[in-house]
Amino acid sequence: MAEEEDLSPNLMTEDMEHSNGGFVPPDGLCWLSVLSCLLLACSYVGSLYVWRSDLPRDHPTVIKRRFTSVLIVSGLSPLFVWTWREFTGVRTGPSLLALMGIHLEGLIPAIILPLMLTMVLFLGPLMQLAMDCPWSFMDGIRVALDPWFWMLCFSDMRWLRNQVVAPLTEELVFRACMLPMLVPCAGPLTAIFTCPLFFGVAHFHHVIELLRFRQGTLSGIFLSAVFQFSYTAVFGAYTAFIFIRTGHLIGPVLCHSFCNYMGFPAISAAMEHPHRLTVLSSYLMGVLLFLFFLFPFTDPSYYGLPTPVCTLTSSPSSLCLS
Repeated sequence: MAEEEDLSPNLMTEDMEHSNGGFVPPDGLCWLSVLSCLLLACSYVGSLYVWRSDLPRDHPTVIKRRFTSVLIVSGLSPLFVWTWREFTGVRTGPSLLALMGIHLEGLIPAIILPLMLTMVLFLGPLMQLAMDCPWSFMDGIRVALDPWFWMLCFSDMRWLRNQVVAPLTEELVFRACMLPMLVPCAGPLTAIFTCPLFFGVAHFHHVIELLRFRQGTLSGIFLSAVFQFSYTAVFGAYTAFIFIRTGHLIGPVLCHSFCNYMGFPAISAAMEHPHRLTVLSSYLMGVLLFLFFLFPFTDPSYYGLPTPVCTLTSSPSSLCLS
């Protein structure tokens, strides 16, 4: 009788795990998840400062050194998730790579749809850019198809940082590695708004360099830091949403690269544009279309149900449903 009483809770827990498609979170899981994410964020940012240099961050030498350290930390980041999983005893159906959004199912829609959705949001800035660009549409196509253009881009360290290395490593660390650790204890919705806090705080390190090289007043630097935290936190929530809905890493990476290229919308310039009405209408239309297509373009049925990270929840979430 004693043995049966000892075994029955375990059997009940397993039945709950299988019936919900997830698991019952163990005690202390959230603390371990948050500490793991904090350690991972500190490791990423700390890797930028292992090199002693009096040169600014945009100097090619500084960029190359930081590439080395950031790529090493990013390459080791899956070990954080593996260690967290082994230490907490959380059982996952999908493989570790699948949980991190690296798998083939639904790959083509994951490449196309999230990027299209982000371009819709930037309809106003894109219209503004097209109006102000001296090139014709065909000139732009010819440049885009010119191998020499891409050779010049990949030889530019700042372009390589902003369009390739930063989007890839930041989305890998701050979305693909952190969300699988946060979703089990917080649920998908809370994780979407928790994960960007690590991402936003991680960008505060730019304040150190602005102060170090005296690039502005103290109040100006502080306001810039607050704005950057707010912007990166909102953007981080958006890419976290895409990651959970699609279950793929490639979508957030492409959206991140596109947003880095576009920068923050130049709303003040739009207000003074010669074709102000057309540009501002494009801004408004872009926001409305983005909200309209937000859920249809990220419908999990396009990417394979359920998406891997959604299997980590003990109860179904509307974000994970078609």
